[in-house]
Amino acid sequence: MASDRMMQFFGYAHLPENLQGHSKPFHDLAQVIVDTLPANPERTTALRKLLEAKDCAVRARLYKEPERTGTATA
Repeated sequence: MASDRMMQFFGYAHLPENLQGHSKPFHDLAQVIVDTLPANPERTTALRKLLEAKDCAVRARLYKEPERTGTATA
């Protein structure tokens, strides 16, 4: 299996179990990219953008609506 320095950022075992399932598909796709595409700047960009998407997905799982701080009167 090929490796790439970017793969270190796609690990998910350190995450709480409720986040691992959201992170693992990004790891798996990153590994497919590394295994099937030649190492070049475009592959690195693809991995970087996939990493950004993974981070957004994990944050979406953690997202909480902000509490309202006042009462609106009409």
